[in-house]
Amino acid sequence: MRRPLFATALAVLALAAQVSVAGAATISAVMDQGVRISLPAGARDVLIGNPAIADINVIDSRTAIVQGRAYGVTNLMIIDARGRTIQNNQVVVSGPEVNRVSIYQGPNSGALAANVANYSCAPRCERTPMPGEIDSEYNRFSMPFNAYAQRAAEARRAVGQNGQ
Repeated sequence: MRRPLFATALAVLALAAQVSVAGAATISAVMDQGVRISLPAGARDVLIGNPAIADINVIDSRTAIVQGRAYGVTNLMIIDARGRTIQNNQVVVSGPEVNRVSIYQGPNSGALAANVANYSCAPRCERTPMPGEIDSEYNRFSMPFNAYAQRAAEARRAVGQNGQ
């Protein structure tokens, strides 16, 4: 009689563990913005399924920041010291909804799809390239931003090499 009771209790515990991992809340992030999350006790490793969609920065043993990188859905897994998944959250990254204007221009010159131009308006509207735009337009506006970020990274490296 004890064996069936023990086996039943073990099965219930295993099912409860699966439900708690599977039932974890969805983390919603906006592209290019961070969301603070609390890490559960016993967390050792924190992993993102697709780092092209979201990134994670662990601040301390109880806090991390999830950053939206691109539109899409991925997952965040938290592993304990024994290698068990103690939390598995879905991470949904979307575009900004506030202070954004998208202008759509119908297809022309044999193009199959409409062109879209995105603007961030706070308080003045400025061109903000976003994924989904035609590559030539996206590159025309994103290249100066990328060059600026590259120059900043080079300056940080130079300061680090000079010991300042």
